[in-house]
This record gives sequence, structure tokens and C-alpha cells, in this order.
Amino acid sequence: MKRAFVLLLLAGLGCASPTGIRRVDAREVHKTLTENVLSTGRPSVPTRQTLQRLGLRELFEHEPALGIEALHARLLEQPNSGARLFALAELSFWLGEREHDRARYLSAAVYAYAYLFPPEGFPPPEATDPRYRVACDLYNRGLTEGIAAEKLQSDDWAGETIALPMGELAVAFDRRELEWAGWRLGDFLPAAYFEVRGLRNRYRYPGVGAPLVATLDAPVAGADAARRRKHIPPRLKVPVSGFLRIDDARAGIAAGRVASRIELFSQDEALAVEVEGKRVPLEFETSSALAYTLDGPPIWWDEFRGFLYGGVLPRLTAAPADQILFLHPYRPGKIPVVLVHGTASSVQRWAELVNELESDRLLTERYQLWLYRYDSGNPIGFSGGVFRDALRETLHELDPEGLDLALQQMVVIGHSQGGLLTKLTVVDSQDRFWRTISRKPFDQIDLDDDEREVLGRSLFFEPLPFVKRVVFIATPHRGSYLTLQRLGRWAASLVEIPNGLSQLTFDFVTRNQDDLLIRSLDRPTTAIDNMTPKNPFLRTLLKLPIARGVHAHSIIAVEGEGPAEAGADGVVQYRSAYLKYVDSTLVVRSPHSCQGNFATIEEVRRILREHAGIE
Repeated sequence: MKRAFVLLLLAGLGCASPTGIRRVDAREVHKTLTENVLSTGRPSVPTRQTLQRLGLRELFEHEPALGIEALHARLLEQPNSGARLFALAELSFWLGEREHDRARYLSAAVYAYAYLFPPEGFPPPEATDPRYRVACDLYNRGLTEGIAAEKLQSDDWAGETIALPMGELAVAFDRRELEWAGWRLGDFLPAAYFEVRGLRNRYRYPGVGAPLVATLDAPVAGADAARRRKHIPPRLKVPVSGFLRIDDARAGIAAGRVASRIELFSQDEALAVEVEGKRVPLEFETSSALAYTLDGPPIWWDEFRGFLYGGVLPRLTAAPADQILFLHPYRPGKIPVVLVHGTASSVQRWAELVNELESDRLLTERYQLWLYRYDSGNPIGFSGGVFRDALRETLHELDPEGLDLALQQMVVIGHSQGGLLTKLTVVDSQDRFWRTISRKPFDQIDLDDDEREVLGRSLFFEPLPFVKRVVFIATPHRGSYLTLQRLGRWAASLVEIPNGLSQLTFDFVTRNQDDLLIRSLDRPTTAIDNMTPKNPFLRTLLKLPIARGVHAHSIIAVEGEGPAEAGADGVVQYRSAYLKYVDSTLVVRSPHSCQGNFATIEEVRRILREHAGIE
């Protein structure tokens, strides 16, 4: 009886063996195997395994600083142990977060660097090893938290020596790293601290380096610097990657003195850095820089100011090139894509499109984005003439000898009224516009030199030879029905035409007694007037063909689910936006402001890939 009882007891104990399995959700297993100090606040499985194998797990759990010190001592026994370097990086960051200790954060960055970039003769971590990406993030975050960003813009800071638990970290800094496109960078803020709103996708180029956002602090002295910053708006925020280059990191750790220097890279300057003979991508945060640039009410007031109060130019005949804005310094070999906004709008309306295109490295390698800013209440012919001059002058500034062939492959994309300005870059009008307002030949009109220049620029157009492709987005080629409604007439009545343009109109009408001219210009014309369906300027522009050799595309917005041909976008009808002679037409289901619609963005991406020959 006793024997049977013992056998029964042993059998029962066998059902609860110390080793076994239990079926759980696969996501729970994945979470356990992939968690790390950055995602969950707990050290990763590989780090816990390293502590366990070395008999240091219990010490670390009770005395973290002593545990890390003991692990560092075991590293010195095997300086090239990747497992120990990674564990030290993760545990240093873990303790840095708990103690808000700058030295611990920098220790994490140094250990992570040594893990990622071994000296010649030692294999680097495998790309499939999950520790590799975590180590990159530990380096980036450790550097972000460890190097005080405000020190970079301090006029007398050229580096320092920082005491770390492992020894000393000597940090050098060359202040020339702060120069960018004729500006001095300042107010460095970690992109990790930003929450982005207003952009549906947030993009970050993965790599190494602390992703920062910098402001344009002050102009750099010198004529060349002034030329380079001419088209850079001072409110622009620049995505920057801060990289701490460490000289022979493993040897420095073993010796207790690590030598390093801070290098700053902008996105247009370099997308990768060479470390230990390898090309390593840099980490950039582009979306946060764009959102920060557009943040604040003053930005959006520009839209209404530019519509209601014309005259952005100091003189009617002034050079308009400064209305072309760059997001990056000019780089030879990249094709310009010029974005032209619409009525009562501004360059800010392109934010969603810019965010998407800037995230596409195949496109950023081949294109440079330019933005055209203009007063959208002015007559379309006047705005179109200024736009053409701005493009010509900008190309002459950048490439006076015409050696950069990429500049001769320009793409112009216009939304709404901007599409009409876009078409004026690729048509040959001869004297057709002039004949809509006067019976006298233009060369027989009594004009002074300034008047002749402004009128000639606003009414006579030839194709710009460097514009090779145009895209019309929600463009009222046959006019906008909204301009016929009370709201459109009221908006037109608010527009204030530049004094110089109004005076010019009065003067030359007074001197030239032409009945048609007097009737045509009985009051100053606005862009709203130009976009009424029966406006002579608009009807003439519609009939002008696009120059031979220029590719054209149309994106038409239509609200609702009904037949596109009978639809409208709330401002422009399908039948007004449709052109039969373009290379392609795409209908997107959207209100009029469709620049940020993802169907629009993907069509623009397709067109740009086609233009650049990207498969």
C-alpha cells in the first residue's frame, strides 16, 4: 500500500516538471524576445543572457552601478566581445534614464559605437541581428541626451572633456560645422522631442546620428555666403544629423580615454558617413523640420496678405528672383521641380506633397524642390510674367554659363490659378493677348520704358526653353464658376491692386484714346476677374497650344461619387479643368485643395519618376 502511494505521488510530481512548455499567443513570445530598454524600459533578452552567463545578473538587479562596473571589468578581459559591448550600452542607457545622468547616456553612445564599428580584422554585427538596430538607436539617443544642444551654438564652445564611469571622453568641435547655405545654424532641438501635427505621415531616415532640427540663427559674412542664402527663407528649419565620431573606440575604452569629435550633417549635404571603411546611412527627421517651419499663425497670414494686398515687388520692373524659395541649397545635377500655389493660397499648401517627395530618396537624389511665392490677387498676366522672369533670373544666377543640363529639364506644377501661370511658361502667345484689349499695334502705343516693360512682360509670352514638363492640378482653364457667384464677386472687390500697376493702367489709358482699351481697363483687373469663364484673357489662354516637346499632365479634382464629367471640386468644374491634348489625365475624388490628397501625390510621384527615367 505504501509503495503504491509513493508511486502515485511520484507520477503526480512528474506532471509538473520544472522544464516544459505552455501554449501562448505568438505576439506575447515576440514581445518577450524583442523587448529592449528603448521600447519597454526593460533590458533585452540578449543583455539579460550576458549578465546571467557572467554571473552578474543578481548583482545588477540589486546594485545596478556595481553591476555595470563589474561587466565593464569583464569586457576588459575580452575587449572585442560584441555581446558585452551591447549589454554595457543598453544597461548604461537604462541607468542614465533612471538617474538623468548625462555621463551614463554618453557611455551608452560610446559602447554602442564600439559594438557597431569594430576595428579592421573583426567582423561587424550581422544586419539580421536585432541588436544591430537597437545599438544604432542607443547610440542616437545616448548622443541626443548626452551632448547639450545649446552648447553647439555657444560662441566660445569648441569641445570639452567629460568624466564617464569608464574613464574620460574628449569631445572636439569645429565651429565651421555650423555653417549652412550662407547661414549659421542655431537652436538645435532633438527631433525626438517633437510631436508632429498636420502631416499624415512622419518620416525619419533610419541610420546613425542624433536627428536634430536647427533654425537659421544668423547670416554668415561674405559675398559668396549672401549669394548662397538668397533663396533660402529665414524661417526655414533644417533637418540635421549630429554624429560623434570616435577614434578607435574599443582601444579607447580599454585605455580609459576616448577621443571623439562632433560632426554635423544636413540632409542636402550627405545622406551617409564613412566609418571604419564602411558607408553608413545617417539618421534624419524630415517631417518634424517641415512641420516646425510651418508652425505659427504668421505663416498662414501670408496667404491672405498676398491675395488682398498686391505689390510684393518693390518696383513693378524689379528683379523677382527672390520669390523663388529653396528648401535646400542649390545642387548642380538635380532637376528643379517648381511648385506654384493658387488663389488666396501660399507655399504652405504644398506641405503634404513636399513631405512625401522629400521622403523618397530616389526622387531627392534627382530633383530639387523650389517654391514660387506671389501675390495671387494680381492680374494673371502680370503674375505670369513675373514668374517667368523669376525662373529665368534664377537659372542665370545659378548657372550663368548654362553648364548644368539638369536645370534645362525643369518641371513646373501649378494648382488652381498656379496652373494658369504654369501654362504661361510653355505657350507662344504672339500678340493675341494684346489684341483683346487694344486695336492699335503694341509698338504704336505711347508708353514710357517702364510701362512698355511691364505690359510686354504681362501680355506677350514665348515658351521657356528649359521647362520640359508641366502638371496642372485643379486648374480652371475655362474659368471658375465660383467667380460668378456672389462670394467670388465680393472677394474680387476686396483685392487691392499694387499702386504702381493701377497708376500705370490709368496713365497709358489716358494717353492712348482707344475705345477698346478704355472699355477693357475701366477698372484695374484682378486674378478673380481673369478667371471668370468669359474673360478674354482666359479664353485666349485656353486656345493656345502647349509648345512642342513639352509634356503636360492634368490632375482634376471632383467631389462625390457621381460621373466625373458632370462633377466639380467646389470651385472648378471638371469641364473647365479638362484638356484633351495632355499626356495623361487623372481624376481624384477631392475638394479643390487636393495638393495633399494622396492620389494626387502618387500621380505626381509617378510623373516625376517618368521624367527622370526611374523604373
